[in-house]
Amino acid sequence: MTTPRPTATLSADEARRIALRAQGFLGSPDRRSGVRGILRHLGAVQLDTISVLARSHELIPYARLGAVGRKTVEKAYWTDTHAFEYWSHAACILPVEEWPHFAFRRRAYRNRPHWNHELPDGAYDQVIKQLRTEGPLTATELGGAKRTSEWWDWSGAKVAVERALMYGEVVCVERRGWKRVYDLAERAVPPSLLHDELDDTECLRRLVRLAGQSLGVGTRADIADYHRLKGEQVDAVIADSGLVPVTVEGWGKAAWADPTALETPPRGRHRTTLLSPFDSLIWERARTERIFGFTHRLEAYVPKQKRVYGYFAMPVLASGHLVGRVDPAREGRTLVAKQVTLNGPKAVPAVAQALAEAASWVDCTDVRVERVDAPELREPLARELTRILA
Repeated sequence: MTTPRPTATLSADEARRIALRAQGFLGSPDRRSGVRGILRHLGAVQLDTISVLARSHELIPYARLGAVGRKTVEKAYWTDTHAFEYWSHAACILPVEEWPHFAFRRRAYRNRPHWNHELPDGAYDQVIKQLRTEGPLTATELGGAKRTSEWWDWSGAKVAVERALMYGEVVCVERRGWKRVYDLAERAVPPSLLHDELDDTECLRRLVRLAGQSLGVGTRADIADYHRLKGEQVDAVIADSGLVPVTVEGWGKAAWADPTALETPPRGRHRTTLLSPFDSLIWERARTERIFGFTHRLEAYVPKQKRVYGYFAMPVLASGHLVGRVDPAREGRTLVAKQVTLNGPKAVPAVAQALAEAASWVDCTDVRVERVDAPELREPLARELTRILA
């Protein structure tokens, strides 16, 4: 692909601020639109099984809006056919308006020749029949999720309903006790959106444009990663996506920006907050290093003795920079900072503020700091927390 001549040159700092605003961390968010507005703005909210302070899809709106109620978050996602769950960046909650855009992926699944799980004869039709007469239902209610205790050993009903979800005949309409709740797409998706009329090119063009808007500015790899597209898929449509080529000083790679993001300089209030490791601001490691000079890696799946920052280390965002990490836990009504990593003494007030706000959000009345990477900063951090919590 021949990249057109860039329309603008951005400093690394300008690109960082554009990215922060695009992700909802710079300027005042539209609180009237709440969690639903955040979902539409981001285009995808990643789901994950890990729950320390809260699950990741709860942490995403919290990081942008502050202490919005956790029940409010779940209700906002899953009522009034506002959202659906599908494979995007990973398993994600997506605005229902994006249903048509994933027709290309549904078609690819329907044409897929090989699967990891065999589909038993008659299981697919049985699941569809049962959902039609009894739904919405979990896999357990459809006949069982697993044949044995092994996580990969799915029952025939589970294989069938997951296949139907990938094909688009079935939709995950909520999570109940972390179990997917399935219903027929014909019931769950508004009629005006329930179609696969867009061809692959148009689906990709729209997703590339939306990814660019959600990122503000990004490289080809950044844009592809947002909805896990292939680089060549991005190349095929980016010239017609509405995004404009730009040069970002220090990036060393071609970049594309949302033209609306270039019209006005990013200004406003910065959020100080703990970030989920699965937050779309930082979910792509190379981009996080390029924009923030911050190496971020989830260590939940790293052997304990090899962890550097902790099981679920949450980066701390303050004044538009990543200033440290906190590996949290809960003991009753105490938020425990098992390990705190600070980027110097100036990070202490921000980390203390982020910890105190998070504690209040999850109904903790106290914060206990166990270990700080720089021992001389442990006491200043404890003093600042005492002051804030007093």
